[in-house]
Amino acid sequence: MQDINLKITDRNGDTHEIVAPTDMSMNLMEVIRSFELADEGTIGVCGGMAMCASCQVYITGGAEKLVPMDAEEDAMLSEAFHVEDNSRLSCQIRISPEIDGLEVAIAPYP
Repeated sequence: MQDINLKITDRNGDTHEIVAPTDMSMNLMEVIRSFELADEGTIGVCGGMAMCASCQVYITGGAEKLVPMDAEEDAMLSEAFHVEDNSRLSCQIRISPEIDGLEVAIAPYP
């Protein structure tokens, strides 16, 4: 088992240094939910199926650590609110040793 360090800025602008496990097959959206960094019902509304963009985050550091987004994620972001060049869906970011040190900010909820 290997834990990784993440910096997550919530919607209030507070930054949280999180230690997340890599052995639980989690994605970033699930980590955000488990640490209660967003109000209940405002993140992962679709359950992590890349169908709602409520889990959108801005990658503020370590973008080179991520695998490129697939067509499904890109299509969902093309229809979402508050999209920036560094937007990603946190449900599509797997918690793995490769993303250790990733920094994100949770996008505003529509």
